[in-house]
Amino acid sequence: MTIRIVRAGPLTTIQDAGRPGQLRHGISASGPMDRTSFRRAGGWLGAASSAGIEFTQAGLSFLVEDEGVSCAFDGGDFTLKVDGVSQLWPTRVVLGPGSVVDILPGGAGNYGYIRFDREIDVPVVMGSRATSSIAGLGGFDGRALGKGDVLRFGAALAPGRAPHPHAAEVAAGPIRVTWGIHADGFDPAIRQRFVEESFVISNQIDRMGVRLTDRANVFAGAGILSLVSDAVVPGDVQILGDGTPIVLMRDHQPTGGYPRIATVVTADLDRLAQLRPGSEVRFEPITVAHAQELMR
Repeated sequence: MTIRIVRAGPLTTIQDAGRPGQLRHGISASGPMDRTSFRRAGGWLGAASSAGIEFTQAGLSFLVEDEGVSCAFDGGDFTLKVDGVSQLWPTRVVLGPGSVVDILPGGAGNYGYIRFDREIDVPVVMGSRATSSIAGLGGFDGRALGKGDVLRFGAALAPGRAPHPHAAEVAAGPIRVTWGIHADGFDPAIRQRFVEESFVISNQIDRMGVRLTDRANVFAGAGILSLVSDAVVPGDVQILGDGTPIVLMRDHQPTGGYPRIATVVTADLDRLAQLRPGSEVRFEPITVAHAQELMR
């Protein structure tokens, strides 16, 4: 069974749960930017492939070339059409040979997901099919999908019971963080303003990081913002040399030479990833124990 990509927005990639544990080799875990939506799409199928397609705000179109396939769509808020007929979002559909799927931009969110009832036939690299944009490995030849690419699939997986489609609940409020390893290096007044002022999601967002606009100039008076490089993790709020905050995401570099004032907790990282450019964001510090409770 194959599908042919007719149209793909920037950074449309194959992702699975990622390759945790490889950072010591200089390889970030990758995986879906919104892990909750990715898992939920798989749950709708009951028996879903480990890997799926992550597409970005511009959407995606593809043609089912032969055989049929069941798939589920989730993440963000997009407009879905199958053979020109509008569908619910999110949803689960059965596609036949010749079906054309068109996903168009919607009202919210940066990332959407497609899970299938068949495994995408791409090599497993370092234990994962996930595409690493920074290392250029995994997925479809280590790169983003583009027009004309053909994805092949294995045999259909054993059928399972699919949950009834439902709309995802989007949490509101500040993005919760724990204080970072370098927080004490910032003046107390700067740390206080970091949690009092709001920032804006800039247009410079990708799988490596989300750059923030510091309209209140919170970090304009900070000292020398450089240090010896050491390990970084997803969610680290890194303050660049010019005072620009950037939140590191799933394809982050293995090390960084700028101080990290805070780290976005796992429970809120998906929500941050879906905030579109122009959205305001505020941060709320919580304890590590609280962050672990939220994750559980």
